[in-house]
Amino acid sequence: MRVLIPVLLLMAALTGHAQENTRTAVFAGGCFWCMEPPYDKLEGVTETTSGYAGGELENPSYEEVSSGQTEHLEVVRVRYNPEQVSYGKLLEVFWRNIDPLDDGGQFCDRGYQYTTAIFTRSEAQQEAAQASKQALVESGRFDQEIVTPVRELEAFYPAEGYHQNYYDKNPIRYWYYRTSCGRDSRLEELWGER
Repeated sequence: MRVLIPVLLLMAALTGHAQENTRTAVFAGGCFWCMEPPYDKLEGVTETTSGYAGGELENPSYEEVSSGQTEHLEVVRVRYNPEQVSYGKLLEVFWRNIDPLDDGGQFCDRGYQYTTAIFTRSEAQQEAAQASKQALVESGRFDQEIVTPVRELEAFYPAEGYHQNYYDKNPIRYWYYRTSCGRDSRLEELWGER
């Protein structure tokens, strides 16, 4: 028993330390199903969660958000270890997985709830997000205005369980949706081959 207690204390300390090193980022990139996979592939990302942000209604349902009446956007919350992956890298992945020129939705998904945004949780994230957007503007890659806003995150609400890791649980339906929606062809047109 004497040996077990120090081991349990050490495990608790290590677990607490791991949680202290975890940060959170929130991105709206259209369909949240399609925004989880690029982040799940990154070393240092510990979890992605589909959800809703930006509206005033607390704990909205998918039906309420998809109606376009709640002012929420579909988002993905990314938990990551900043010692393994930087917020700057998360921003880079975000830009390469959206159409930053479209203010009416993303790909085949139309409506405000499918528009893009970077939701920030701190002044440092705000500055980094604004700088990354400005760098994209100054790159001259696009002739059109980059319409993706940088917004302060007020609340995040997880989506229903059946939306979480949808691409993994329903791979055939997911790939059919993704390809028929024109997402990859538009991303290639905007950003070139991956």
